Amino acid sequence: MLRIILNKKPTFWALLCLPAILMMRPYVFGDVIAMDMLHPTGEWSARFMIAAMVLSPLLSLIGPRPWLSWLIQRRRALGVAAFGYAILHLIFYIIDMGNLDDMLAEFWALGIWTGWAAMLFFVPLAVTSNDASMRALKAGWKRLQRFVYPAAVLVLVHWIFIHNNLGPALIHFIPLVLLVAARYFFLRRPNLKGA
Repeated sequence: MLRIILNKKPTFWALLCLPAILMMRPYVFGDVIAMDMLHPTGEWSARFMIAAMVLSPLLSLIGPRPWLSWLIQRRRALGVAAFGYAILHLIFYIIDMGNLDDMLAEFWALGIWTGWAAMLFFVPLAVTSNDASMRALKAGWKRLQRFVYPAAVLVLVHWIFIHNNLGPALIHFIPLVLLVAARYFFLRRPNLKGA
């Protein structure tokens, strides 16, 4: 019974929404302000993006596993969740800043424009994360989805320079970097069998 419930799409979406629900409660009740919501919404966006991105390297490195196949079937949902949390992050940023003049005044700071640029990459990725877009774009869909890599770099730079702290960002991104690097190394090294 539990397995049937967990395999339902609404259940997975409810799990993806749970951090947002828990974060929003103190904001709705006035216990925190918009500025306090910036870090957690941005962090959850990055976490879901990284979770979606590590699945292909893991599959290449360790081969098919039931739990990995289960997650890969839900990879697009993870990506859309990352976008949803990025939208929340943006909304709270706009609320916190309060006016366009202040937003424009800091736009060219490295920690700011990289966040906007990452969002520009996220929009087409999220909009095309559906079966209809996959059918319409055919091979172009996979090429488009590869824009998640520059988006991830921008998110990393945004995180580092907004907080002026390398540690937390690296803790989140190092597993992704190591898996992508290992996938690249193992898939491209020459076959030494019989040498």
